Amino acid sequence: MNAVALPVTALYAGVLALLMLVLAFNVIRGRYRAKVGLFDGGDERLGRTIRIHGNFIEYVPIALILMGLVEINGVPAWALHAWGIVIVASRLVHAHGLAGSSVASKGRTLGTAMMWFAVTTLAVTAISQFVLSEI
Repeated sequence: MNAVALPVTALYAGVLALLMLVLAFNVIRGRYRAKVGLFDGGDERLGRTIRIHGNFIEYVPIALILMGLVEINGVPAWALHAWGIVIVASRLVHAHGLAGSSVASKGRTLGTAMMWFAVTTLAVTAISQFVLSEI
């Protein structure tokens, strides 16, 4: 069996996994503070904390899958690092923005835009790699 090395994707998967654990811990801490075992019990701050973690879980897996696929298909490491940095930064900016307010905020908007940019460009790159390989 041939091993496929994805060192850049592995780096960002590791960093993002640690960030996910921090966000999960924040939810646990918030549940303890609010004395809520399921959902948010009407506690707005806990609700935001849950959404920060949930939003992370909704977006990061597809971004990492796309990163791994384009890495396998030969995208240069510098491009992968650029995407990885944008993804990590987007989650930090989004978390900070949503933690401070349940309404639209600059951090939340910027974090979302950064993530959508990364996922869109990764998706277009993956599709382009397929199309170019078939020509």
